[in-house]
This record gives sequence, C-alpha cells and structure tokens, in this order.
Amino acid sequence: MSRAQFVVRRLAQMVPVVFGITLVVFILLQMIPGDPAATMLGIHATPESIAALRHELGLDRPIWEQYLRYVSNILTLDLGESLKYKASVSSLLQDRLLLTLQLIAYATLIIVAIALPLGIASAVWKDSLFDQIVRALLMVTMVMPGFWIGIVLLTVFSVKFGLFPVSGAGDGPVDRMHHLLLPALTIALGIVPLLVRALRGSILEAMQADYVRTARAKGLNSAGVVTGHVLRNALIPAVTLLGLSIGYLMGGTVVVENVFSLPGAGKLLVDAIGARDYPVVQSTTLVFAILVILVNLATDLIYTLLDPRVRVG
Repeated sequence: MSRAQFVVRRLAQMVPVVFGITLVVFILLQMIPGDPAATMLGIHATPESIAALRHELGLDRPIWEQYLRYVSNILTLDLGESLKYKASVSSLLQDRLLLTLQLIAYATLIIVAIALPLGIASAVWKDSLFDQIVRALLMVTMVMPGFWIGIVLLTVFSVKFGLFPVSGAGDGPVDRMHHLLLPALTIALGIVPLLVRALRGSILEAMQADYVRTARAKGLNSAGVVTGHVLRNALIPAVTLLGLSIGYLMGGTVVVENVFSLPGAGKLLVDAIGARDYPVVQSTTLVFAILVILVNLATDLIYTLLDPRVRVG
C-alpha cells in the first residue's frame, strides 16, 4: 500500500469517528443543567419570552431532530450561529483557532528543545549526578498541575519581575512570541518529563543492540554512537508519545488560555460552556477532535520516515 492510499484510507476511517464524537458531545451538552434561552435573557426573563426564544433557536424540538439538524449543518460546512456572541461560529473559530494553533506549535518546539538534549544526556551519562538531578526535577514537574505551574510562572515572571505581560496575545510575530512564551512553557512542562523518560529509556535499550557494539568496536565514542546509530531508532517511541500527547496539548490550551487570559479557542470553549452556547461548544470540540486525528495520522507517516522497516500497510 502506498502512502497516498494509506492517507486516503485513514481519512475515510475518520468519518465515523467524527460523527461519533458529534453524538457524544451533543448528548453530554443536553445533560448539562440550565437553559440556554434563560441564560441569554437573564434573571428578569418571563416564561413567555423564554419559550419564544427557545422556539426561535429550535430548542423546543425533539432531541433527535436537533441532532439531525446539527449534523446536516456540518455536512454543508455551516457551524451555526453563536447564542452568546450573535455571530457565526466559523468566524469566531477563525479568529481564535489561529492563536491556539500557534500556542500548540510554540509548546511543541519548547518540548523538543528541552526533552531531546536532556533525554540524550541522561542516557549517555546514566546514573551520574546530572542524570539524577534531571530525573528528580522532572519528577517534581510531572506531579504539579498545569494550572498551578501557570500561576507560579505568571506570579514570578510577570507580576514580581515584570518580564512578561500578564495577559493578551500581542501584536506582530515577535511580540506574540513574547506573550506566548510563559503559556507555551506551562503546557510544555507537563509533557517534557514523560518525553525525557521515554527517550532516555529507548536510547538505553538501543545501546544494547549488536550494531552498537560493532560501532564501538570500530572506535566510535559515545556521542558518535548515539547521534549516528542509536538516535534514529530511539526517536520512534518518543515520536509516538509526542503524537499521543497532542490531545493533552489541546486540553492544556483550555486551561492555560484561561489562566493567562488568551483569546484563543480554549477560552472560547470555556466561556461557551458557561453560557450554554451549544453551537460554539459542539463546533470547537469537533475541530479539536479533527486536529487530534490529523496529528495522529501525521505521526503514523513519520514512523515510515524514521524506520524503513515500518510499512504503511
């Protein structure tokens, strides 16, 4: 099977998964207590005005009819209109999703920049003082909640020393990178310990292989053996873990964007849940799910580049 056929096959498999996600999200939203119409009209709304708004929004229709209407709108790429913002959901996501994607990409770069050298160094200098210090620090970081790390970084570097802004996304590429550094670092610190442990373990395992002994017999030092022979094979488990962590990254943006007051899709999702804004919640969740599926597909394709023994079929 060629890579193109593999991609087409995986994209076809996405269709039932996506519709399954829409069904689960729709049912969960219906279980949330509260009435969107009453929330929109406020505490002084009359039963008549609430009933009229429910009829206008189609909330008085049977559940199955509401779901079929939602699915038919998705098939026509119509994500509906926000109940809270009175704007199309597509325009809201277009404005905010870009910031979230930039935050995820920034966090991924930080993860690779930290985890790759630490994982290699810890494996090469196994059980040394450096290795023990790194493992201890990562253990502390791993057990700390993401929102707590964000609050600590915000308090120290933004409030106390004033090195970074407290909120906002910035204007222009350089200013945006400055604004997003602490949020991206907050997300990255939750995944770096897992990636360092996976990379360290895979490198140590690969260094016991026969081809490594042959390379050492030829006179290569540890650095040459790791970079020239071990690293490519050892990266496969780390790439797997990083690909699976994309879902965590998506969830991390929801928390981090609220901690740092970033106007991204994650904050939009939380605000929409609080306002019972069904169209925004459903569409944002669907977009996040599709992004996770696409990243997993890209991860599978990267396998074939790292290891020719892996076949797309």
